[in-house]
Amino acid sequence: MSQIPALLKELEQEAQTTRKMLSIIPDDKYDWRPHPKSMNIRALATHIAELPSWVTMAITTDELDFEKTAYNPPVINATAELVSYFENCLESGRSHLANTNEAVLTEPWTLRQGEQIFMQSTKGETIRHAYNQTVHHRAQLGVFLRLLDIPIPGSYGPSADDMSF
Repeated sequence: MSQIPALLKELEQEAQTTRKMLSIIPDDKYDWRPHPKSMNIRALATHIAELPSWVTMAITTDELDFEKTAYNPPVINATAELVSYFENCLESGRSHLANTNEAVLTEPWTLRQGEQIFMQSTKGETIRHAYNQTVHHRAQLGVFLRLLDIPIPGSYGPSADDMSF
């Protein structure tokens, strides 16, 4: 049974919620963080926006080694720019996934920093991991925005802000 149609469907479903969350970040809050140990909204939102590109990376590479490839995300300062970046990453992930061979999903993929291995899995599992990371970090962003008293859109149904009590 082919995994690709199910992975594409899930990518699209999560993209709808991600798009809603990213689009409500006020331009003047990108440097805000709830705690000194927390990422600021810029770093968190940029990471969420780039996660669909991990689908591309999983399909087109065999590993990410932070010792060989420096992590240099773009510096994003406005929500329109953030949403555009997300849409570009989403299109790349969608296109690569739609055009890949099912057998590629069973090939191994590794996340490492030199000899230190963080994750070894199949390329298909790496794609699912990217989806899980999207949900995880999107929830973090929801907490950040809630602390700023910004109404949160529903993810898998209405949010408290969508309900009238």
